[in-house]
Amino acid sequence: MKIIGRYVLKEHVGPFVFASTALTSLMLLQYIAKKFGELVGRGLPARVIAEFMALSIPFTVAMTMPMAVLVAVLYAFSRLAAENEITAMKASGVGMRDVMIPVMGFGLVMSLVMLAFNDQVLPRANHRLAILQLDIFRTKPTFALKEQVLNTVKEGQLYLRAEKLEKGSSLMRGVTIYDLSDMQRRRTIYADSGTLTLAKNRSDLDMTLFHGEMQETPNSKPGELTRLFYVRDRLRVKNVFSSFQESQPGSISKGDREMSICEMNRQLARGDYQVRQAGYEITIAKWERAGGKGKRPEPPKMRDAPGISSVYCKLFRMMAPRSAEAQAPPRSAQPQAPAPSPVRPPFLNRPPRTPAQRPYVPPAAAAGASQRAAEELGYQARVQEGELRYAEALRERNRYDVEIQKKFSLAAACIIFVLIGAPIALRFPRGGVGLVIGVSFAVFGLYYVGLIGGETLADKGYLPPWVAMWAANIVLLMTGLVLASQMGREPSSARGGDFAELWATARARLFGWMRQFGIPVERRRA
Repeated sequence: MKIIGRYVLKEHVGPFVFASTALTSLMLLQYIAKKFGELVGRGLPARVIAEFMALSIPFTVAMTMPMAVLVAVLYAFSRLAAENEITAMKASGVGMRDVMIPVMGFGLVMSLVMLAFNDQVLPRANHRLAILQLDIFRTKPTFALKEQVLNTVKEGQLYLRAEKLEKGSSLMRGVTIYDLSDMQRRRTIYADSGTLTLAKNRSDLDMTLFHGEMQETPNSKPGELTRLFYVRDRLRVKNVFSSFQESQPGSISKGDREMSICEMNRQLARGDYQVRQAGYEITIAKWERAGGKGKRPEPPKMRDAPGISSVYCKLFRMMAPRSAEAQAPPRSAQPQAPAPSPVRPPFLNRPPRTPAQRPYVPPAAAAGASQRAAEELGYQARVQEGELRYAEALRERNRYDVEIQKKFSLAAACIIFVLIGAPIALRFPRGGVGLVIGVSFAVFGLYYVGLIGGETLADKGYLPPWVAMWAANIVLLMTGLVLASQMGREPSSARGGDFAELWATARARLFGWMRQFGIPVERRRA
């Protein structure tokens, strides 16, 4: 690499590190602030909270890394242009092509790094974070009882109210318990007094009630009431106290955002087969309805999922190290399992029915009409069922295809942002930090609006997944190529090129367009 290339890349290091650190920290704090209510008040150890914060970093890095690339390119080229270093390079015979080649290489390397990160690191972190969130949700806070208040002993099942609590003891007076655990009946328990103790397993709650009554009312018969009086009653409520318990790996199935590209590619192939199978069922029903005219449609076969994911997975398997496997013995040496005996269906083993047991057969004309009507209804039902299965299979396939395309499109955004950032920074050298912040948020805002909107449209089936996920990239790529083709034609002085010049240029072009249509734009003189 030439000295000029190393110098230009060196100018990107500081802004890139600062932007990636600052943006990741801001988004991480915002995400943790939303989840803060699930962390506090549950007695979680510090290790669990630290792990939750660490596992939240990969998700934010996947979002902020392309933006950090854009910020670094904007800041570096803006500074080089503002300090007339670009002008000195042009005077020395260094073209913009020589300046852009190392930067494009930097964008390509970041795209490959982001692809590997989104494929291997991010899914594992998301899966572990999902398991950790479920374990935190299962952890219940310490049970605290207050007097003259309806206390939740077990959410949606058991509620307790005590008129007075004796300090320094577990004695309660004027106890009322509302038991909603049985969906068929409601039960209310009254007691003059009672005690609360923690069971030996440190998870259940034991309640001993004295001198009261129990009332039960069936939900189906509100007019009935069953009353039971007691002197002493014991009630155990299970799993009131529960501490944090870590789930075993593999105990929870993975979602689409918790799978690698190759794992989703297998699901995509299965979904593609289900879509073609549902389409085949619709076609075969219509073929039979038409009387079997023409060649019978061929059933679908299992195949690799079409698209970039299959190519990526083949390359990944070629580059991955292979593990040694023991060879299987020859076929002749393998023991042959005995052939299973044919099993007769149960209806073939039934004795023949007598004439009296046989159903009534209508006359020929009526039987033919009813048979044709029944066959027509059967064909319609098969077609409707096939269409429902086709729509469901298509949604399932698109869900995985969208996630696959998103991983590739986010990685490709790094090199596209290089094409956009460098020409804009050279065109407005006096923009400074305002240019960096404004253009970054504008470009990334438009990009993510297109990405999220495309994902919604693809999930609902309005657009193919690859079109929805790559539309924003294609638009920005075309814009970047147009801007990059104009590089080197900027003014040689850094005194212009600020936002005032941009507004003046846009205003002049707008007025020229209005004059073509005969719209008066000149100011009237007094």
